[in-house]
Amino acid sequence: MHYRLSSVQACSLARALDVIGDRWTLLIVRDALQGTTRFDGFLRSLGISRNILTDRLNTLIGVGVLDRVPYQDRPTRHEYHLTDRGRELLPVVLAVTQWGDRHLAARQQPEQRVGRRPGPDARSRWRPRATSS
Repeated sequence: MHYRLSSVQACSLARALDVIGDRWTLLIVRDALQGTTRFDGFLRSLGISRNILTDRLNTLIGVGVLDRVPYQDRPTRHEYHLTDRGRELLPVVLAVTQWGDRHLAARQQPEQRVGRRPGPDARSRWRPRATSS
């Protein structure tokens, strides 16, 4: 059984961490913010197992962070689009990224991802890339 912080703490942070406190979940949101929409795109980017990715995508759909939208009929295939609620996580992703750059990047440059530009502040160098798989 999955331990839920909100079952023992009645606070908004505990409830939010129940949804986005998992390592994979914020990485999925990061990739979605950068334009990844398809299951295989998330698989390639993250190196995550299919069952964990499926579980995390379903969780994000269930809480309204992502919408599952069909893009092909035969066979039926879906894309995952951020909702307004999901796009509101951008400052969270930026803050955690900036903190990691500042405190965990050691002496090497942080990984350069598509859509990142050089600059002193994460907000100025992190922007979503065009929508793609």
